[in-house]
Amino acid sequence: MRGLYAIADVEALELRGLDPVRFAASVLAARPAALQLRDKTGGARRTLALLRAIAPLAAEAGVPFFANDRPDLALLARCSGVHVGQDDLPVALCRSIAPSLRVGLSTHDAAQLEAALEEAPDYVAIGPIFPTASKDRPSPVVGLATLGALVDRVRRARPGLPVVAIGGISAATAAEVGKLAGAAAVIGALLPGSTGPRAYDEATERARALHAAILGEGGAS
Repeated sequence: MRGLYAIADVEALELRGLDPVRFAASVLAARPAALQLRDKTGGARRTLALLRAIAPLAAEAGVPFFANDRPDLALLARCSGVHVGQDDLPVALCRSIAPSLRVGLSTHDAAQLEAALEEAPDYVAIGPIFPTASKDRPSPVVGLATLGALVDRVRRARPGLPVVAIGGISAATAAEVGKLAGAAAVIGALLPGSTGPRAYDEATERARALHAAILGEGGAS
């Protein structure tokens, strides 16, 4: 997994009057490394409906699609996988519920990363790399130097295990983060500044630029 790990945050999209399914389709047009639906405020019924609407779009685009927190809903919606945090179901339990799902796990420091390596997820996320507004009570900022050290630890312990940096990553910092982790999860920098139909075109442009920057491709902005 290399490049942009795009996150469609339903609450953030609703604040801008954007439809989550249409936004997801716009991001998928950029062919990112992965897409995740994050719906922290919706009930299971709404989240499942959104997952079921987006999953075939992601499959058609050839982009792995992850549900946030809920392996049961991910399985019902035929997602590629589920992403869980430190307070969610353990990786082994997720796999017992849905053996077909890929499981990603968030970590915030060296101790959590060591424990994650024992759980053997399909990828690990490390962050927040920079200050972020996407969480009410974010963990302490990791920073680039610590990110580099933690990525080195992963490469020594589990060669080939994807690492996704997350937290406050912008167009200005995407390239530097990409050099260290190879993949970067983005929420805020994907959100368009424009409104109306133009907003979805801008989301595609932002996703393409971020994906290119994280991959270190020339011409990224």
